[in-house]
Amino acid sequence: MATVQVTGSSIGTRSLPSFEGLHRSTVRFSSVGPSRIGLSNRSFRGLVVKAATVVAPKYTSLKPLGDRVLVKIKTAEEKTTGGILLPSTAQSKPQGGEVVAIGEGKTIGKNKVDISVKTGAQVVYSKYAGTEVEFNGSNHLILKEDDIVGILDTEDVKDLKPLNDRVLIKVAVAEEKTAGGLLLTEASKEKPSIGTIVAVGPGPLDEEGKRKPLAVAPGNTVLYSKYAGNDFKGSDGSDYIALRASDVMAVLS
Repeated sequence: MATVQVTGSSIGTRSLPSFEGLHRSTVRFSSVGPSRIGLSNRSFRGLVVKAATVVAPKYTSLKPLGDRVLVKIKTAEEKTTGGILLPSTAQSKPQGGEVVAIGEGKTIGKNKVDISVKTGAQVVYSKYAGTEVEFNGSNHLILKEDDIVGILDTEDVKDLKPLNDRVLIKVAVAEEKTAGGLLLTEASKEKPSIGTIVAVGPGPLDEEGKRKPLAVAPGNTVLYSKYAGNDFKGSDGSDYIALRASDVMAVLS
């Protein structure tokens, strides 16, 4: 097997377009022996090597399909309410954004069900839902409508309007003393799983695409699953949690 050697100087680098980071190097071409096919080293004079440029396609639109929606993610806050600048590691990942595109909906049984949120709506979504994409220079999320917790038109989570089978609960304050009167430290206070329902969604869809009302209502004091839902902090400092009605275990009275 013969090898033909072409150096950077023998291929006329002056005729090459300028590419940042391109260095002269030795290019080797393997061929069947020149004596067999009648080629000589001189046959490669005038060979021009051109660098290939990969051009990323430019997409001007993104249309979600089915019951999916496209949400433009809200930018994480860089400062606390007191004006303290937060390092990137301390910035909480946002769970909200603006709906910029919606799919055509889905079919349940023989009925067509449209997506209940509209473009322009400010929504809160489940923490680990969807697929994140960069589009038009901003971070977006493609997710199913069922992954949207609710619509929030204000900056206060207590105004959240839950969707589908979700409920918004104001968490009860943790006890600071034991039954014997001992003061509990912050680390030893058990996270409560009791709270008062603030708002409820319209209910899940049945097999015919109709809404089934929830068994709980605003004002109910409930016991809920300890590790369910999404936690939020209200503007008044109160803790809230949004979860599915199926994660509510009992109504207390």
